[in-house]
Amino acid sequence: MNDIWQGIGEAFRLIVSLDSDLFEIVLRSLHVTISAVVIASIIGLPLGAWLAVNRFRYRRATIALLNALMGLPPVVVGLIVYILLSRSGPFGVMGLLFTPTAMIIAQVIIVTPLIASISHQAIRDLWSEYHDLLISLNTTKRQRMMALILDSRRSLLTAALAGFGRAIGEVGAIMIVGGNIDHVTRVLTTAIALETGKGEFAMALGLGFILIALAITVNVGIHSLSKTERAGQW
Repeated sequence: MNDIWQGIGEAFRLIVSLDSDLFEIVLRSLHVTISAVVIASIIGLPLGAWLAVNRFRYRRATIALLNALMGLPPVVVGLIVYILLSRSGPFGVMGLLFTPTAMIIAQVIIVTPLIASISHQAIRDLWSEYHDLLISLNTTKRQRMMALILDSRRSLLTAALAGFGRAIGEVGAIMIVGGNIDHVTRVLTTAIALETGKGEFAMALGLGFILIALAITVNVGIHSLSKTERAGQW
């Protein structure tokens, strides 16, 4: 219990003192996570809509595979990305290993199936309601997908937030591909792991509380914007 109070005190000290290293780590964490979620949403939302609208032979198997990929072990993803980006790998010449870009790539692979699966479920339910209407209007499949995405945007926002929640707390994959290099690839989760390994539990808890506060702030902010948009439509 004493460690928890020390952690809370350490968190306040870091914030009040405007610690430059802390804010650098926080900004890097947000940059990596938000970039990964945006890219994953660009891939996952249309994929979810496409699976909801289209019918093809192995559709159920594809959906089952997508749902299974939601449980991808992050360390395995990190290992695969590491091999691909290492000097002996096919993309080693690009020099991306141990950079924020490599961390973003790993997080995109982890988050995309989650966003795609949740968006597919949301759009599938909406498609069952709009099916006859959109067919009668003689719309193309692309137009149907766009209409469904726009009309279910609040549900899809939940999918993006779920992806953000998983990405902001990820440590295994980004530790492998980022290397936790100070002032280069160190983010909140890897900093917590480092401080814990050093036995600095108060600092680790302080960073943990800041991470939790950051995740809550982003979620509350986006939900507030969603409510504002909803109120403006009335």
